[in-house]
Amino acid sequence: MVKFRRLAASTLGIAIAFALGAAAVSVAQDNNPAEAGATQMSALPAAQIPKAVSDAVNAPGRPAADRALDAGRKPEQLMAFFGIAPGMKVADLFAGTGYTTEILARIVGPTGKVYSQNGPFPPKFAKAKQAWDARLKEPALSNVVEVEHPFTDPAHLLPVAPGSLDAVMINMNYHDLVGRGVDTKAFNAAIFKWLKPGGAYCVVDNSAQNGSGARDVSTLHRIDEAYEVKEIEQAGFKLAAASDILRNPKDDRTWFIMKHRGEQDRFVLKFVKPAGA
Repeated sequence: MVKFRRLAASTLGIAIAFALGAAAVSVAQDNNPAEAGATQMSALPAAQIPKAVSDAVNAPGRPAADRALDAGRKPEQLMAFFGIAPGMKVADLFAGTGYTTEILARIVGPTGKVYSQNGPFPPKFAKAKQAWDARLKEPALSNVVEVEHPFTDPAHLLPVAPGSLDAVMINMNYHDLVGRGVDTKAFNAAIFKWLKPGGAYCVVDNSAQNGSGARDVSTLHRIDEAYEVKEIEQAGFKLAAASDILRNPKDDRTWFIMKHRGEQDRFVLKFVKPAGA
């Protein structure tokens, strides 16, 4: 494992055309107004999940605790939708204990690279840091660069050159950045800079009620989809596609998600850095 640590004072291009065989349908703008103009995708048949993705998710070396989360997170569908493939150079921002990092690492394989980033862990999260560090020592994750750097300095969050990444992912944590007062304008601008033209900004987050903005980010751990889309598009990204794989119409978006993990309604969005950027 390669490690890159910067402890500061505070924290392929991806094709838009989907050759995987899933049917694209028009967006129901009354239900998901933020997705107007984006291609709407649904779950793929199991036979159409790329082999590299299936092999990574079903790898016998994955921890049992991770496998227990799969039913609620649908990693095979998620990675297929985002187009993660062998040889890619990708980043997992706000990686936590590394659930997503490990799947990415297994998919991109020895010819690819994953930057797994977290901010410095407060003392009360010492066990989470230990779990992250231990995971990244596993042989299957030798293609991972461990980055511990604060979100308060987003321009230097990753040790990568401009235009060098195929994809950047943030999985259910963008709302936390908003809740912590992170400069999300600078954060999104940095991601735009790191991605190749045509590269994907892959976002999953917990749905708040439409029109609620950032009201629930620190209480229910939810965010209004339209609010998040607007922030990201202001950086120059185009919302290319949305998936309903993690939607739950039974969720009225008032649940505290920590009590309904894996059951909450989530939006899954693929933004693209325009080819001419």
